[in-house]
Amino acid sequence: MSWHPTTSIQTLQARAIILSTIRQFFATRNILEVETPLLSHATVTDPHVRGIPAEVTLRNKPHTFYLQTSPEYAMKRLLAAGSGPIYQICKAFRQGDLGRYHNPEFTMLEWYQLNIDHHGLMDEMDALLQSVLQTASAERVTYAELFRKYVELNPHLATDEELKNAVQERIQLGSELSERNDCLELLFTHCIEPYIAQERPLFLYDFPVSQAALAKIRHEDPPVASRFEVYFKGIELANGFHELQDVAEQRRRFEKDLVYREKHRLPLVPIDENFLGALEHGMPECAGVALGVDRLVMLALGESEVVKVLSFGVERA
Repeated sequence: MSWHPTTSIQTLQARAIILSTIRQFFATRNILEVETPLLSHATVTDPHVRGIPAEVTLRNKPHTFYLQTSPEYAMKRLLAAGSGPIYQICKAFRQGDLGRYHNPEFTMLEWYQLNIDHHGLMDEMDALLQSVLQTASAERVTYAELFRKYVELNPHLATDEELKNAVQERIQLGSELSERNDCLELLFTHCIEPYIAQERPLFLYDFPVSQAALAKIRHEDPPVASRFEVYFKGIELANGFHELQDVAEQRRRFEKDLVYREKHRLPLVPIDENFLGALEHGMPECAGVALGVDRLVMLALGESEVVKVLSFGVERA
């Protein structure tokens, strides 16, 4: 086992300049930098995100906490308490994430702006990316437009059977997928993601309602989720929402996640009642986004994998 860093000191100096640029971006916009706990009693219910539990002894009794997969819930509690626009650069943790673009411990930038929707936040994100990556203004395209171009299906209207057939024809899995979202995700990652945003960043927006997560749903024809993702050179950089404020709907989505987890024999996790309490109290109209800082630095410096911009990747931690 080597004691050496997984990157160079010169890269760490360049990384520090990028972090300083990000903080200056928010300072000029009077957006408050905050810190929230990395340990929490609860974690995300999203079945595709695996939190890392941590045993903590309080008053001589063991308690199961979780290293946070993102600071989202805690930051929304601050919004409900009257913080105004906020951002945070912090560590986040996800079980089993290790690869070219993944490390179980990573750095996340998350921010929330008041009284705008996801399109307004895309404008701010575009300005930040131009500042850090020195790119042209980002392209913007809907989720449906990309599916029609690369998969020749409308993801909002295609039947489950049509999606399953498309997966078998284009990806040729050994087994058949049973969940609609799993089909959509696989088609996107295999048939679309590698080919987009090669010259400049791309904002992908208006997702299927089944992938709304914590976003508002617009009841159009067909309905869409007010959610966006950001890609550059085939890499997902960020995920943002016009944030859901309806506590009953949010609880329903959490409970649906737990049903999925139970059905697929995934670990059951507690719902974050503190977050739901903040929603019930009242969270202001806002849009929020989470951006992977390590991936941003990797792209800015022309590196091929995130470990090359980390002082110590997990295997040398």
